[in-house]
Amino acid sequence: MNAVEIEEAISLLAEQPFVRSEFPYAFLEAFGNKETTIKRLKTGNNNKSDVKGGVLQQNNIHIAVCEPGCVEDTFNELKESPATVKAKAKYILATDGIDFHAEDLNSGETVVCEYSDFHNHFGFFLSLAGISTVKQIRENSFDIKATSRLNKLYIELLRHNPDWATAERRHDMNHFLARLIFCFFAEDTDIFPGKSLFTETLQQMSANDASNTHEILSEIFRSMDIKLADRKIKNVKNWAIKFPYVNGQLFSGSTETPVFSKIARSYLLHVGNLDWKKINPDIFGSMIQAVADDDERGELGMHYTSVPNILKVLNPLFLDDLKQRLDEAGDNPKKLQNLRSRISKIRVFDPACGSGNFLVIAYKQLREIEFSINNLLGESNEPSKIPLTNFRGIELRDFSAEIARLALIIAEYQCDVLYRGEQLALAEFLPLNAENWITQGNALRINWFTVCPPVGTGVKLYGDDLFSTPLDQAEIDFKFEGGETYICGNPPYLGRKYQTDEQKAELKSVFAGKAKDTLSLDYVAGWFIKASDYILHTESAAAFVSTNSICQGIQVSSMWPAIFKQGISISFAYQSFKWSNLASHNAGVTVSIIGLSKKSIRKRIYTVSNTGETIVKDVENINPYLVAAPNVFVFPKNKVSDQRTPMQFGNHPYYANDLILKPQEGRVLLANNVDFKKFIRPIYGSKELISGIPRMCLWIKEETLNEAQKCPDFVDRIRKVELARKFVKKDVQAQKLVSTPYRFRDQYEAISHLLVVPIVSSESRRYLPVGLVSAEAVVHNKAFALYDAPLWNLSIIASSLHIAWIGAVCGRLRTDFSYSNTLGWNTFPLPPLTEKNKEDLSFCAEQILIARERHFPATIAELYDAEKMPEDLRQAHERNDEVLERIYIGRKFKNDTERLEKLFDLYIKQTAKSKSE
Repeated sequence: MNAVEIEEAISLLAEQPFVRSEFPYAFLEAFGNKETTIKRLKTGNNNKSDVKGGVLQQNNIHIAVCEPGCVEDTFNELKESPATVKAKAKYILATDGIDFHAEDLNSGETVVCEYSDFHNHFGFFLSLAGISTVKQIRENSFDIKATSRLNKLYIELLRHNPDWATAERRHDMNHFLARLIFCFFAEDTDIFPGKSLFTETLQQMSANDASNTHEILSEIFRSMDIKLADRKIKNVKNWAIKFPYVNGQLFSGSTETPVFSKIARSYLLHVGNLDWKKINPDIFGSMIQAVADDDERGELGMHYTSVPNILKVLNPLFLDDLKQRLDEAGDNPKKLQNLRSRISKIRVFDPACGSGNFLVIAYKQLREIEFSINNLLGESNEPSKIPLTNFRGIELRDFSAEIARLALIIAEYQCDVLYRGEQLALAEFLPLNAENWITQGNALRINWFTVCPPVGTGVKLYGDDLFSTPLDQAEIDFKFEGGETYICGNPPYLGRKYQTDEQKAELKSVFAGKAKDTLSLDYVAGWFIKASDYILHTESAAAFVSTNSICQGIQVSSMWPAIFKQGISISFAYQSFKWSNLASHNAGVTVSIIGLSKKSIRKRIYTVSNTGETIVKDVENINPYLVAAPNVFVFPKNKVSDQRTPMQFGNHPYYANDLILKPQEGRVLLANNVDFKKFIRPIYGSKELISGIPRMCLWIKEETLNEAQKCPDFVDRIRKVELARKFVKKDVQAQKLVSTPYRFRDQYEAISHLLVVPIVSSESRRYLPVGLVSAEAVVHNKAFALYDAPLWNLSIIASSLHIAWIGAVCGRLRTDFSYSNTLGWNTFPLPPLTEKNKEDLSFCAEQILIARERHFPATIAELYDAEKMPEDLRQAHERNDEVLERIYIGRKFKNDTERLEKLFDLYIKQTAKSKSE
């Protein structure tokens, strides 16, 4: 369940009559517990509570329902209960159906409220559903509640008005939703006069059967587009005259609204009765966006981007500098006025703005700094000099663009109330400004200089109004005095496999003349190259959230030279971390944040630890692998240049899949053909090595073919391979192999032993898996092999140094390590090794293998689980790291950052040396 679904379930529970015996189970069910889990608790098998009326769920919560007036005593009993401690409960909860008392036992936070209000605190309990949430969500759970109600209303309206669900009318429906949101907000923040003017008018004037609800809404909307002096002439209904003149074209044009069912009217009034003062424009836009997007509604409630994450982009991009300047200004009026003037000219530009999260946060942060300046100058009531039109965006979807403008309008009003008082805020809020500053369109096709011209007025195309200007217009004109522009955002990532032909063509177009290979690039690369073009000609800097894949593997040499050639450098970077959302278990994608600038400024690398702590390091340069080292590009090498054993792909079957058998098939074949045992060998790919369960294969050579053909089972499989290869007539290689259907395309084998290296390995492992197998084993092309390699090769592959290098320079499959022999093994910087070094490393490798053997039959998957790794195996690896790392610097490295800095330094020296030879 996601947060919206949980909120709906909890609200429904709160509305129902309180049933003492059923409440604990209904509460747990609302947080996603399955029916079987509830049944086991009800029967008492899993309920270890020692409190009367209690239900205890292991590792989760201890709930007790008590007699009226006994909540406090029952709560204390739960807290002191030995069962609570033994079960490692996260929460305790006591209620009598009148009062409600709960505590998070880890943080000590509590909820004390009337039972009827407990649904408003659903965010407090989200971890019960496996949702790791942040404090901001718990404090702004209103946004989830409002989204939930709007979603119900939206779906009911589309069900009752199917024509409004068509592509032709989708914009009308979305615009209607934007009007409603504004009205709900306006009536609860005194923008509309009186109390709940909009909702009460609807309730009083619309029929209970909802037959005229659409007419009432239409008249209210019409009224707000007519100036007060003209309303009698235009026959505005008396009950609608009380609504203010809004302007901004939010209510201009058609006032047609969808027809309401009785259920839809009920939902509408329910939404109106929420307290919209609590709306948080930081995240509300992206939640509402999901309501109106068919593709996203299935993940409703998962679109929260935390403010701390957004600030990871905005702070180092420009906010940290402004705050430092404020500190340096002290109480110097001249410096403070200059800083205020500078802030008023700063533009923030998000060319993939979605529903405006980054722009809203940037606006609120700048208003906070401006308010501090005004206070220091003794001008606390001074109107803001920061215009909303300085916060520009480009967004592909029209509704998101509309919501972004609405979110900024709400943010401006809330800031005015906060910093200048409600009276002044109200006096200046209406009528709305008619300017348009969010452009709807494709950011990779639009000229960014027309959206944010460097100086002057730019292209002479004015937006007629705020909400009805054609959203596909790409040129906006505002007078601009040449201040700074900061480009930011979270553009779409889209790896090559997920890009449409049009998107691939867009990348090719924006990289024209700069890079030839764009087919390997993620779609987000287009934003980086367009940002660097913009920075080159303006007083600006940029920072984007991106998949870390653009800083790994072949994408590095495809994209970054084009940026560096323009004199643009990486000004700051957050190395890989989880960019999380509201999904269950805090699912998220692994990203980096990368800042670009043409200025020679201090550069900083930020690292987010496993505990969430951010570590900052000032460096001289950040290279495209996000390492503090000179700019260098690691290109694949066809062979190793030292004493390392060559690493190669395993044997490719090439349509000889019938020569490969599942483990059970292999055992049966072997049992039925004992005399032909020598032809049946274990075969390892990545999966087989990690799981410890090899498949079987037929391994027949030309000189043993006659003997193998005496086995009918072998002959049948060989015939199937011949047919499979004949079938792919256009494959020249397959046709050549038709004459040898008894064998794989390749027949590499070892004399004494084999080292096997998986191509893909989980990011959760501290070390790359590498295995030693017997010479009879066959390696599939889904893994790499080192034939008869000295054991010191295993020591290197299984080291912290090597996994750090692979993580930096090789590409990834999703977030897992994707190994490359040419890019990872052949390029790995290794100092010259003495015979003593090799002997020491071989001993370390033996100790690793012996430690694994002690835990037989545990597999690599089990042994290298980060949380369950046996202590002796961990120590063997740590000794191996220390022995290897002493060869590099005479001691063990402190961390991966230090490892990579040394490796890149050595790589640069070795590459320069090989070029000079």
